Amino acid sequence: MNELDRIRAGVPVHAPDPAQLDQAQAAVLMVLTDAPEGPELILTRRAAHLNSHAGEVAFPGGKRDPGDTSLLFTALRESEEEIALPAGRVEVIGPMPLSLSKMGLQVVPFVGIIPHRIALTPSADEIDCIFRVPLQYFLTQRPLDFTEREYLGVRYRIPCFDFEGHVIWGLTAFFITDFLNRVFDMKYDFMQPTPVNT
Repeated sequence: MNELDRIRAGVPVHAPDPAQLDQAQAAVLMVLTDAPEGPELILTRRAAHLNSHAGEVAFPGGKRDPGDTSLLFTALRESEEEIALPAGRVEVIGPMPLSLSKMGLQVVPFVGIIPHRIALTPSADEIDCIFRVPLQYFLTQRPLDFTEREYLGVRYRIPCFDFEGHVIWGLTAFFITDFLNRVFDMKYDFMQPTPVNT
């Protein structure tokens, strides 16, 4: 089974509960290409002038608008706005478990596959650049550093990656490593919680 087939088979097993989807306020699209040499993750660096997450590496996505019919619609709409990715070119595999952003938003990542030759264009209003990271990089390279995040009285160690000068950390890195743990059985033990000292 190749990597894309493993993703197609593994993501639906780890889909969030429908009740959790109803509670979430934002969605991102974990976009993978079908490059013949191996899948690539599409990532962006947010524009420096933005009010939130300025200059950070992120997946395309954002808050659910009142007119959005679903969180998947949100992820696809935002991806078209941010990187000019037509929704019809995305093979949607499904959602992964949600998590809480540092702004307090419940965010659901949706996994999708796109043709590797598709042209993507960053929105000048929101995105400084688009870049691709081979999935093999995350499967073979251990994180260079970690940050700590507290949630519900528990402290987590979240990985940081540095790919060609792009620092991948925070919720984006969490979504990537959670995906790798669940679909590729990577066993990132650093994601296990430790009690906060009181």
